[in-house]
Amino acid sequence: MNIYIGNLSREVAEDDLKQAFEAFGKVDTAAIIKDKVSGESKGFGFVEMPVLAEAQAAMTALNGKDLKNRAMTVNEAKPRTENKKSGGRGGFGGGNRY
Repeated sequence: MNIYIGNLSREVAEDDLKQAFEAFGKVDTAAIIKDKVSGESKGFGFVEMPVLAEAQAAMTALNGKDLKNRAMTVNEAKPRTENKKSGGRGGFGGGNRY
């Protein structure tokens, strides 16, 4: 199961995440998402746990718990949806008509 962890302190390393979740079972991967330019944490990450029951126990126990003085938001990661719309000013011409 892929688990989303939000509201992470900038001091949290991938090893910190892995250790927190390993208390509940096997962790395949732990990743903190970083800014491509600065390399700084974006404040969220993902943990992959192969056993569903262990992952659910970890989510229940760790949601709202402090890690390096920040209360984590922990829940099941949702698949990314591709938004095909331009999502802004209405397409061609940028929306300026006059």
